[in-house]
Amino acid sequence: MSRPSPTREPVQSAALFERGQVVTPGGVNSPVRAFNAVGGTPRFIRSAQGAWLTDVDGNEYVDLICSWGPMLLGHAHPEVQAAVQAAVARGTSYGTPTEPEIELAEEIVARTPVDQVRFVSSGTEATMSAIRLARGATGRDLVVKFAGCYHGHVDALLASAGSGLATFAVPGTPGVPESSTALTIVLPYHDRAAVEAAFAEHGDRIACLITEAAPGNMGVVPPEPGFNAFLAETCARHGALFVSDEVMTGFRVTRQGQWGLDGAVEGWRPDLMTFGKVMGGGLPAAAFGGRADLMAQLSPVGPVYQAGTLSGNPVATTAGLTTLRLATDDVYAHLDATAETVKTAAGKALDAAGVPHVVQSTGTMFSVFFTGTPVRDFADASSQDTAAYAAFFHAMLDRGVYLPPSAYEAWFVSAAHDDRAVETILDALPDAARAAAAAGGAA
Repeated sequence: MSRPSPTREPVQSAALFERGQVVTPGGVNSPVRAFNAVGGTPRFIRSAQGAWLTDVDGNEYVDLICSWGPMLLGHAHPEVQAAVQAAVARGTSYGTPTEPEIELAEEIVARTPVDQVRFVSSGTEATMSAIRLARGATGRDLVVKFAGCYHGHVDALLASAGSGLATFAVPGTPGVPESSTALTIVLPYHDRAAVEAAFAEHGDRIACLITEAAPGNMGVVPPEPGFNAFLAETCARHGALFVSDEVMTGFRVTRQGQWGLDGAVEGWRPDLMTFGKVMGGGLPAAAFGGRADLMAQLSPVGPVYQAGTLSGNPVATTAGLTTLRLATDDVYAHLDATAETVKTAAGKALDAAGVPHVVQSTGTMFSVFFTGTPVRDFADASSQDTAAYAAFFHAMLDRGVYLPPSAYEAWFVSAAHDDRAVETILDALPDAARAAAAAGGAA
């Protein structure tokens, strides 16, 4: 394949970014989109098709973020589009129960260990509601989480670690009062001793422990074998609930999410789970679910209140239902093969350029860390060479490949990543690796 021409200057993107900064904080509606972590002008995307993004300047990019995971089938999949168009033709929102939400709930229950689900509109709502339910069901107030695991912008979960292994958290961002994080304990990921210490000291007050089933918000840090099982057992032993956050990994890393790689094999299940991204097929939809006895604590059956005007929206649930029904074993096999090709090629290119790195993955989700040692927790992830990543990112972008604009994110492929898309990625990698080396990442 001939080398693609360098992308055109992002003149129109720059103009839109300037306009956006007048009316929107930072010019964007989610911080990572501003390119602050890598520098330069964020690309404003005009359209997407299959594995490709097209920006307002007419540049085409192979997409390796896939809307941060949801586009499992690729952009503008014709069957998803047709289903959504038919749903829109019937009306966009009723504020009543609808058939698609029941069908999507049945699909999720069939794939996962949950008995029931309740729909919401975002991953943040899902984790917030799961925490409330855990507190209501147990009558306890403390929550345990891990540093580097992101569960949406819930006040109680936007917390940084305290001064000891089992101390209480402090607010991790302005605007979050100390009272909101005073009931949160933040521990280092993979630290079993810290988990044991927290439960030994506070076990009778801990409502739940929440963790990303496989962390992807500090880059992909797969749980070590048996770690999630240990968390589930520890919670059960102390009467707390184990909440597995699969907003990112659910239906993405395997047909059954991360649980399909550990819980289904090891014979345990979480008490509560959260879902999002893929299950919405690219539209705003999320869910939380769990054991029937716990879900029965929710209004209108039980006393724990939770509601949402657009929860179970018929257009969003139609998009998610169609996506999951089309996510066959063949689709996951293609995703596995494509992810393996890309991550192997990235590793070889960085090796050849002498850039310290590790490639980590779970299922079809992976990350390239610009550090020479395996990443087990947030402290390890924070040690990477972000300047080298920024150079790598821009070199890939200039050659028509759109990577996450942050070194702390996962890479995603889709069923639409065909030979042309993969070849474009492989062709761009050697020059990008040399750019990373020149920026200071060489061994």
